[in-house]
Amino acid sequence: MPRVFSRKVSRLLRRGRRVALATAGAAVAGQLTLAAGVVAVDAVRKRRDHVDRDAPVHEPVSTTVEESRLTTYTYGQYLYDDMIAAIDAAEDFVYLASYIWKADDTGRAFKDAVVRAADRGVLVCLVFDGFANLVVPRDFLRFPDGVHMLRFPVMRTALPLVDIRASGRDHRKILVVDGRVGFVGGYNIGSLYATSWRDTHVRVEGKSVWELQNSFVDFWNRHKGRRRPQLLDSGTVEWNTSIRAARNEPSRVIYPVRALYLEAIDRAVHRIWITQGYFIPDREILHGLLNAASRGVDVRVVMPQKSNHVLADVIAQSYYETLLEGGVRLFLYRDVMVHAKTMTVDGRWATIGTANIDRLSLQGNYEINLEIVDADQAAHMEDIFRADLEHCDELTLAEWGGRGLGTRVVERGAAAAAGPHLTPTRHPGAPAPARDASACWHSA
Repeated sequence: MPRVFSRKVSRLLRRGRRVALATAGAAVAGQLTLAAGVVAVDAVRKRRDHVDRDAPVHEPVSTTVEESRLTTYTYGQYLYDDMIAAIDAAEDFVYLASYIWKADDTGRAFKDAVVRAADRGVLVCLVFDGFANLVVPRDFLRFPDGVHMLRFPVMRTALPLVDIRASGRDHRKILVVDGRVGFVGGYNIGSLYATSWRDTHVRVEGKSVWELQNSFVDFWNRHKGRRRPQLLDSGTVEWNTSIRAARNEPSRVIYPVRALYLEAIDRAVHRIWITQGYFIPDREILHGLLNAASRGVDVRVVMPQKSNHVLADVIAQSYYETLLEGGVRLFLYRDVMVHAKTMTVDGRWATIGTANIDRLSLQGNYEINLEIVDADQAAHMEDIFRADLEHCDELTLAEWGGRGLGTRVVERGAAAAAGPHLTPTRHPGAPAPARDASACWHSA
């Protein structure tokens, strides 16, 4: 009798495992199908409703921070003109890294400029991400022998799941010329970004250019292989500077950009104003923002009404209710894609860089953000934020609470399909938001 009973129990357990696996498989398949459907419907909508719109045109503005001069750009064509002018004036070296480098008129203008520099004897070193440029024609990304090019590989020698040091894309956008001028920010290279995206970039002149140059040199020397030249690696005599670079480096398992955001949020007394292309805070950043709002800090976030990645939008929306109930104000940018990665705190501190507030940027990719502790620069960044608000609609809790059942189902399903569950720390009186699933799309 015991043996018969044991066999029945074994059969029941096996049957239970099969049912559980089948159920889990069906759930995953359903989530992935839903996500694919959302993407497909959005693609049809974009083709049907596409209208070319221009981003707001604002002249670049300069400030002086200690012994460096900062010029902030929010219109791509002005930025590209100055970057190409800097390359054309190069006498010693040009270091250029771009996550995306499109094969269009703007991309060709940059290619021609670096080739001209190499032809006159300037050392030219280029980095672009292999995965981000898979759709770019290979012929376009071939350069003459005088140009040293590093195509950051789609796959490294190890599997990311086995070795975390092999993870991450090179998401940085850096230009350094002769150690006298440097550029960094959210702009990739492409004609679309020149006039039709709202982004933020900064030019640095003076001693603080070292912050950008050192970042490029360290990355190049670490990943260059045997055939590319070793770049001069120098230290800095400037320690107590108001401009510092925070650099994420997965190959060294170093991610200071997240800490930069967290510390600034924790210090805030009056206001935290954030502009992000993809805003999906992890549990600690979410908790920090909710805590700041609860102590009376004016916390505002500008993000796209519709970004270029529908899944990113859907996943971000799963956080809206928690943020709004916690006192965080959300502003959705109309008509064009806002892609900036900036934050200001209390009119004293600002950051401009390449990292989105999502897991892909803060705990995955190679990124760089400048931290700027200066009242004039922070005041200018706040002026930019106020100008952006004129192109936004504020999302209220009542409005978001009235969304339809279909939107809620898609929101939950897409978020579930996108990544592992990372429930943020609960804020008093606020429900737990959906999972942090920011690693599921190819961000820009």
